[in-house]
Amino acid sequence: MGMKIAVLGGTGLIGSQVVKILQAAGHEAVPLSLSTGVDLLTGQGLSEALAGAEVVVNLTNSPTFDDASPAFFQATMDNLLAAAERAGVGHAVVLSIVGVDQVPDLDYYRAKVLQEDILTAGPIPYSIVRATQFFEFVDAILSWTADDTTVRLPSTPVQPMAAADVAQAVAEVSMGAPLRGIRNVAGPDVFALDELGRITLAARGDQRTVTTENSAGMFAAVPGDALIAAADAVIAPTAYREWLGRRA
Repeated sequence: MGMKIAVLGGTGLIGSQVVKILQAAGHEAVPLSLSTGVDLLTGQGLSEALAGAEVVVNLTNSPTFDDASPAFFQATMDNLLAAAERAGVGHAVVLSIVGVDQVPDLDYYRAKVLQEDILTAGPIPYSIVRATQFFEFVDAILSWTADDTTVRLPSTPVQPMAAADVAQAVAEVSMGAPLRGIRNVAGPDVFALDELGRITLAARGDQRTVTTENSAGMFAAVPGDALIAAADAVIAPTAYREWLGRRA
């Protein structure tokens, strides 16, 4: 017997894939977003959307990565948990980031920790899926500190994974009993971010040079191996070089 699973952010990169996986498994997965008339920030449309849902998955993201992000997560989580409690939802799932509590210098990571804390202190049995950086975001990361000839990147270790593997992990947790804890998921390979940049540019035939600059970009604030998965992590199958090759 399938469950009704409400997927907030269900039209986005991860959410749209989660919805497909859940539907293929026989569940009634309902994508919810601004485009379907649900505004998590104001609470508009939320109670109606959660009616009859057994599980709610929250994949919505703050529109900014700066110091405005905590207020976004505070408001959206408060609205979500209140509506979920009224609707009798038995399981709330949130997607977070591996090592998120190890990077206090990043506003956005502090905001995600706040989101996790609100969830764990709330009234709904919960699961947190922490994933590493997505392959799909590598281009954006390169663009932040690039010009026509050079891409500047720190040597921060990362263990990125495919969005499709993130979606699979979220879907699996959503179909199961609440973890009342955290599941970490990560890609199969660890790279220094500057080296990841070189691999990416080479695969595309991009002639720009990657220079190692440990103060460059958002990931400069990451201490040591904070973003590397712990021993308990579930390792996703898709390797970055293989994924790049398919995209080329």
